[in-house]
Amino acid sequence: RIILNNPKKRNALSLSMLETLRENILTDVDSEDLRVIIISAKGPVFSSGHDLKELTSARGREYHMKVFQTCSEVMALIQDIPVPVIAMVNGVATAAGCQLVASCDIAVATEKSTFATPGVNVGLFCSTPAVAIGRAVPRKVAMEMLLTGTPISAHDALLHGLISKVVPEDRLEEETLGIAQRVCQSSRPVVALGKATFQRYVLIGFLCVLNTQKCLYIPVLLPLFTGKWLKAGMQRMLQPPR
Repeated sequence: RIILNNPKKRNALSLSMLETLRENILTDVDSEDLRVIIISAKGPVFSSGHDLKELTSARGREYHMKVFQTCSEVMALIQDIPVPVIAMVNGVATAAGCQLVASCDIAVATEKSTFATPGVNVGLFCSTPAVAIGRAVPRKVAMEMLLTGTPISAHDALLHGLISKVVPEDRLEEETLGIAQRVCQSSRPVVALGKATFQRYVLIGFLCVLNTQKCLYIPVLLPLFTGKWLKAGMQRMLQPPR
């Protein structure tokens, strides 16, 4: 598990925080023992987004570019690594913090959690969060969030597809670990292939899906049909109910 642990600064995604997050995500990423990553946070704020104190004119353009580039790399890394990443949210997620939630494969949030892209209200339109949020929720919902900065509740976030599940605060850990354990019951290579394929489908669009399926089927998917995990899964499915 990775824990954002700077509650005094609302777990802001400073350059240091982003670099540490990237390092932690990559730790043991090629190990067969790593099956899932959970990202959670200390304090009442999951993440408030970028540390605006780092984005002053005194820091200079090159530093600003480094912050945004590192942030983009982290968000892309979450989607590129072969294991699922689950956001466990108990509080406020705004701007790049909301982007972090949207970039994860699965997100479980408490009933009190809220999500927002308030940059427009302080003269910093949430351009990069718009990419991940625009892929997760319907376009008009994303535009309302981006153009007004108005927070949405956890239940609205679930309704629109930003998160996967809403739970009471006292069940957050249990529900998140339950999902992680179910992921761990499946073959790591199969999960990795499924994640990569899904991400590719989202990126290239529906019109190219059929051709992609054809290209993947013979060299990649077909061998899996003789794999032990598929055989075991089919046996479980064919067993009569008890």
